[in-house]
Amino acid sequence: MRHILKLHRDLTSDSLTQATHDYTIESFDVSIHKQAWLDLNNLVFAHHADQGNWAMADLENRMAEPWFDPEGFFLATEKGVIEGFVWTKIHQDLVNQDPVGELYVVGTAPEHHGRGIARALSVEAINYFVTKGLKHAMLYVDADNEKGIKLYESLGFN
Repeated sequence: MRHILKLHRDLTSDSLTQATHDYTIESFDVSIHKQAWLDLNNLVFAHHADQGNWAMADLENRMAEPWFDPEGFFLATEKGVIEGFVWTKIHQDLVNQDPVGELYVVGTAPEHHGRGIARALSVEAINYFVTKGLKHAMLYVDADNEKGIKLYESLGFN
């Protein structure tokens, strides 16, 4: 049985400093990135019941949601190849609560683990939320994802 943690982070302090890296961070371009992102997502989450084995229709259904914003869907690329991604979601419809930014999906190509890609993209996402005036961020992570939890806690999530 899966055990999922919900972690939170306050966004009322200053933006985070971006570390130096050797890849480009860009926003998702619907016209050119869909298939490459889908292929990487399915590779990264091959053994994940909810996130793996997506078809193009799964991606397009989420892109049709009112919360979808390609400007908040960050890719780490090198020579045009996607090496990692952080897809954000802003929850605007919470009752009696301010909008909340979510790190919705975070993934790195297996051959690029350990290069700081997930960290750099997560920092980009957090700073994006700050520029949007959000006060809080959250994410869901599997309780047995030790590396992910360590990363998120180092970025101020708890």
